[in-house]
Amino acid sequence: MTNQLFVKMVLDAWFTQVKEATNLFDQLSNDQLQQEVSPDRNRGTYLLGHLAAVHDRMLPLLNFGEQLYPELMDYLNLPDKSMTKTINTDTLKEYWMNINATLAGRFNDLQVDEWFQRHNAVSAENFLKEPHRNKLNVVISRTNHLAYHLGQLVLLKK
Repeated sequence: MTNQLFVKMVLDAWFTQVKEATNLFDQLSNDQLQQEVSPDRNRGTYLLGHLAAVHDRMLPLLNFGEQLYPELMDYLNLPDKSMTKTINTDTLKEYWMNINATLAGRFNDLQVDEWFQRHNAVSAENFLKEPHRNKLNVVISRTNHLAYHLGQLVLLKK
């Protein structure tokens, strides 16, 4: 019962943050998303692409299959202003929705004990030493990451 409660708490936090981010992306105009969150910082569109890329990378990390949109990798590997090829905002929003819907479906399919299994970035040997490096912990860290960037994106509301 305790593990079931932990999983529920983590997933509730995840779904809340995804919903908040989605609502914010829907509220912000494309012009607002083109603005920097603060002087000399990332633009909203870059953060949208970055968050979509991070969530897309969760699919192989959690052994849910391949990334849906490998073209998002530049949003992980390059800073905002150095990107030569960007994806338009409407497409990024579509990717965001599809990735998170896919994750939600996979999350709902997992049994409680599967959340405490290792993720694909840790070896079986290291997992024996560090059992906290499990799938549920990935969701916790990605929820915190999303909340951090959501705090930045809120600055675009004027």
